[in-house]
Amino acid sequence: MAFVITQPCIGEKAGDCVDVCPVDCIEEGEDQYFIDPDICIDCGACVTVCPVEAIIEEYDMTPEDEPFFEKAKKFYGLA
Repeated sequence: MAFVITQPCIGEKAGDCVDVCPVDCIEEGEDQYFIDPDICIDCGACVTVCPVEAIIEEYDMTPEDEPFFEKAKKFYGLA
């Protein structure tokens, strides 16, 4: 399981999540940040600091959120 950064991050890119991630699995993309699902340890530190509440657990995704998980996997070359 991993966390996924969703639509509210697009254009916001506050970056607080990057600073608190203990395994450095969050990187900045062109229009949003992405979490590497292979490295994420599911600690949830990023969730608590996200000012736009864009980070959710993979298993809590709605159908509308799924493209963001696919986008992250593609960003990391996993799809």
